[in-house]
Amino acid sequence: MKKETFDELLTSIEEGGLILRGKKKPARSFHIENPNVSAIRRHLGLTQEKFAELLGISPATLRNWEQGRRKPEGAARVLLCVAARFPKAVLDTVRA
Repeated sequence: MKKETFDELLTSIEEGGLILRGKKKPARSFHIENPNVSAIRRHLGLTQEKFAELLGISPATLRNWEQGRRKPEGAARVLLCVAARFPKAVLDTVRA
């Protein structure tokens, strides 16, 4: 490994440690809004069962999201945001 690359990685690791210890703020952060799950499902024209199948989750999980008892997290939240913004792309991909 080149010294320049090693020094860059070392600096990055040190910066990460400072961020984890709360001594430095991250240079960037990402915020994804909690999607309106039932509105997205209705916009796609799908039943709860079909929408749950499309997302690869149980209908019970979907109901919990729609009724506000739970919130989608991680990749599911991102997929819901994509479905809200690009519904045709999601449907075309799944039905391919």
